[in-house]
Amino acid sequence: MSDVVVRAATEADRHDWDAYLTRRAGDADVTGYHEWAWQNVIRDAFGHEAVYLIARRSSDGAVAGVLPLVFIKSRLFGRTLTSMPFLNYGGVAADDDSISRALIQQAAAQARLRQCKSAELRHFDRRFPELPCRQHKVTMRLPLGAVTWETLDRKVRNQVRKAQKSELSVEDGGIELVPAFYHVFARNMRDLGTPVYSRRWFELVMTAFPDRTRLAVVRLKGEPIAAALTYRTGPTVEVPWASSIRDHNALCPNHLMYWHMLQSAQAVGAEVFDFGRSTPGEGTYKFKEQWGATAVPLTWEYCFLDGAAVPDASPANPKYRMAIDLWKHFPLWLANVVGPRIVRDIP
Repeated sequence: MSDVVVRAATEADRHDWDAYLTRRAGDADVTGYHEWAWQNVIRDAFGHEAVYLIARRSSDGAVAGVLPLVFIKSRLFGRTLTSMPFLNYGGVAADDDSISRALIQQAAAQARLRQCKSAELRHFDRRFPELPCRQHKVTMRLPLGAVTWETLDRKVRNQVRKAQKSELSVEDGGIELVPAFYHVFARNMRDLGTPVYSRRWFELVMTAFPDRTRLAVVRLKGEPIAAALTYRTGPTVEVPWASSIRDHNALCPNHLMYWHMLQSAQAVGAEVFDFGRSTPGEGTYKFKEQWGATAVPLTWEYCFLDGAAVPDASPANPKYRMAIDLWKHFPLWLANVVGPRIVRDIP
């Protein structure tokens, strides 16, 4: 531990930060969301301060670990540090346990300094058994090597065929499809009673990662009715955001879209398809499960809490039920104006 110095990273550390992640690419604790560019996307979209912690060995200055955090200061939800907010994964990436613990100690110190109510680390596994945690979410993953039309569940094949016979088409592209994607995404979020991200958020994501992000849009007679954004990291293609307009569910646009995305992932040589975060037992979980995806438990650990209770800002929290029901009845234009101002403070 004495051989390691942990401090807040600056722009001068950017090259070494990303080089460290590249060197450790493929390790279980390293994700695409650890990359330096995400702090710029979050800052430009929401205005939040990045608190990126870097551990260097005092003997030679080599990077030995990183912990990206974002500070959110909200009148509605309080002050928080999160790794990483608005995204599926984050947390500590380090060479060994002692360096990991040095990083979380500094994270807790930063949370106290900023008078936060919590410092949340979004890990795959239970990394620090002594810390409070939530294990309410899973990600759904499917190895792509054995996926063929014949290996799909018979019901899934039938639903894809139904979509293909329903005058639906799939368009694949880049940032030029953001308007069509956002048309679907914003409508779906309103219908779910959830504040929507700004369109600028998605434009910034695709601008920051132009070679690794793609959009898939399903259209019915030219009108977008389902859409998804994929993000590739190494051998994995992930779907962090996907939506459809429920009025057209009988036409199975989601099945056509996901079959298209699976084939596209195989075409670029991906080995794993990550369907994204889900709550076990809910509808999206069951949809992903029918493709053969396996649930991988996620663990959100808290290296700092200002009280005994672990925070819960999820839509499943009963205290938000009335607000969710009210939001569903907002005119879409109003939800699109007000939503981004609220969701920017919900990690």
